[in-house]
Amino acid sequence: MSKERKIINDPVFGFINIPKGLLYNIVRHPLLQRLTRIKQLGISSVVYPGAQHTRFQHSLGAFYLMSEAITQLTTKGHFIFDSEAEAVKAAILLHDIGHGPFSHVLEDTIVKGVSHEEISLMLMEQMNKEMNGHLNLAIQIFKDEYSKRFLHQLVSGQLDMDRLDYLRRDSFYTGVTEGNIGSARIIKMLDVVDDHLVVESKGIYSIENFLMARRLMYWQVYLHKTSVVYEQMLRKTLRRAKELASQGVDVFASPSFKFFLYNDIDKERFMSDPSCLEHFINLDDNDIWTSLKVWCQHTDKVLSILSQGVINRKLFKVEISTAPFDESYKSELISKISNQLDISAYEASYFVSTSSIEKNMYDPADDSIDIKYSDGSTKNIAEASDMLNISLLSKKIKKYYLCYYRIDSKL
Repeated sequence: MSKERKIINDPVFGFINIPKGLLYNIVRHPLLQRLTRIKQLGISSVVYPGAQHTRFQHSLGAFYLMSEAITQLTTKGHFIFDSEAEAVKAAILLHDIGHGPFSHVLEDTIVKGVSHEEISLMLMEQMNKEMNGHLNLAIQIFKDEYSKRFLHQLVSGQLDMDRLDYLRRDSFYTGVTEGNIGSARIIKMLDVVDDHLVVESKGIYSIENFLMARRLMYWQVYLHKTSVVYEQMLRKTLRRAKELASQGVDVFASPSFKFFLYNDIDKERFMSDPSCLEHFINLDDNDIWTSLKVWCQHTDKVLSILSQGVINRKLFKVEISTAPFDESYKSELISKISNQLDISAYEASYFVSTSSIEKNMYDPADDSIDIKYSDGSTKNIAEASDMLNISLLSKKIKKYYLCYYRIDSKL
């Protein structure tokens, strides 16, 4: 096997070595290169202007951490074949390949009922055909169908390389230092017991820090109220564009974006009609931003005002509550907006949005984090930690959001 490598300089981890062969072919493949045109944090730059990094950078970072994790586990006596090491690295490189622009917004509006994980798998299968079956093992690991289950945990689990990279990377680019986890130490402390990923007891404080950092990053970055508002505005804009398209109104869009605006694509059609996937992989952030800029001048008042709000950062007002908002209050807001903008109540409903967000930071039922002691015994982090109140961390926190167009107080 050739020792020749490509070296990429990453601002977070430094030099990342990519061996020539299968892994390098994946990195330069058009489907992975598409991720260079999709931002990792969608529209979070509305709050954190530095959050301009891409899903491609994240995939490379997760690959680097996977390489480190395989090295560590091998030095601890866990036999991992070269073919398994290559496959698990391929799986982590490809884990986000199915993301579209503003991923979760699109999943709710343009492509209904198809998750990015399902699309990732479809694209991996497509690449596997091109690569004459060289991704068979990577796909098995990705789907958790391989005998060494701990390899799947490295790709998708409580302590997977995906999470270890995005917390560290998103913290770096947003400047939210509380999210800066000790990824190198966590990886050094990884071990395997009974085919299950565990952490040596010396690493317990790093795990406590990791869980706390995750909580802070979720509420401070991923679910920041301004990002939530901006996302709701984008959802409403896309829904309006799609509604106008369904009525036969001319709505500007690139050919592939137009395909999704003018067709109702549910899961069944996406899975059975190859043109859906072909159009999907043509989409990136640029398709959406270009359309939004053009829509600012659209003759439809609702679409133009919403698009101007997204483009020019004229954000809706937001209220947050621990209980659902009263319907009469929403109706009152719709009535005021209808008067102010001189539009119908139905059209005004596009300027009022409610959503709820529920999140817990640790779910032991999902995939527990186990601590390994020197006598070989293991304990769940919930029992092992004397500092963290794991019951609080695993408790679901629910917040209700009401976002609406800013009403002129003189009216």
